[in-house]
Amino acid sequence: MAGRNAKETRGPRAPSLVAVAVAMAMAGRPPVAAGLEEPSRVRAMTSNNWTLVLEGEWMLKFYAPWCPACLQTESEWETFAKNGEILDVSVGKVDVTQEPGLSGRFFVTTLPTIFHAKDGIFRRYRGPGISKDLQDYILEKKWKAVEPVAGWKSPSSITMSGMAGLFSLSGWIRQLHSYFTGTLGIPVWGSYFIFVLATLIIGLVLGLMLVLLADCLCPPKPKEGKDQFDEPIEKEKAAPAVEDLGNSEERKELSDEDEKEDLSEGEEKEDFSEKEEEKSNSNDETTEEEDSAADEAPNAEDVGGNTEEQQLIDKEAGSSVRQRKSHGADD
Repeated sequence: MAGRNAKETRGPRAPSLVAVAVAMAMAGRPPVAAGLEEPSRVRAMTSNNWTLVLEGEWMLKFYAPWCPACLQTESEWETFAKNGEILDVSVGKVDVTQEPGLSGRFFVTTLPTIFHAKDGIFRRYRGPGISKDLQDYILEKKWKAVEPVAGWKSPSSITMSGMAGLFSLSGWIRQLHSYFTGTLGIPVWGSYFIFVLATLIIGLVLGLMLVLLADCLCPPKPKEGKDQFDEPIEKEKAAPAVEDLGNSEERKELSDEDEKEDLSEGEEKEDFSEKEEEKSNSNDETTEEEDSAADEAPNAEDVGGNTEEQQLIDKEAGSSVRQRKSHGADD
């Protein structure tokens, strides 16, 4: 009872500032004519105008017409967009079935997906898609507590631009497959065969273009040019060979000169040895003659005492010995 009385004494709950602002904005709007719907304040974003998100503050939702959860939050998103002017925030939405490239740029894998953008810095909103929660997220700046998307995953980065191209290609293939099977009545396997054949042809064309581009950038050298470039190389190779031949000839000449010197030295040695032998022979002959003369001298005295003849014989023997010695010395 005490709690009930306390509630009764408090009176009605005081309206929030957001509610007051929204009520004032609604009061200031002109009444809508019967049978006419108020235009949507949500801006449809495409691949052509998505760069507007890089400036100012935005709330961006990715949805699909066949997604039940997206349909449930559609009215709440419209209400939040009506208060966008008061909150100073722009509100947009992206149909992933019509803009596969843009969904690939933001790498959307679940629906609905909501992003908050502030001056080109993106953050993923993971709260409920109710208008009041979205308004509190902006007014109380709860987005500051959320970690921003990494630089390489930012929609404006080069990597995500490539991802956008892949998603666009997949969407185009999907539409073409639907055209083949639905409009033209081609069987599914026939559509797959067409895609396989087209892939092979495109691969061959791209390979041919790469080969031609490589030939243009790095053309093969002509044979004449090769010969011209090879001539100085051959000359350079031949120059050391000529030098080697010159060195070998010099070595041969030196060796020949050494051989000649050796031969001349050998001849001189032979001549010298022959002279020595002749001298030794002459000395031997002189000693033998002296010995024989000495032997003959006493015999002459014994024979008869012919002193004069003996003296003459001695003189002749001495003179002959002297002549032979002088002759040997001259040789």
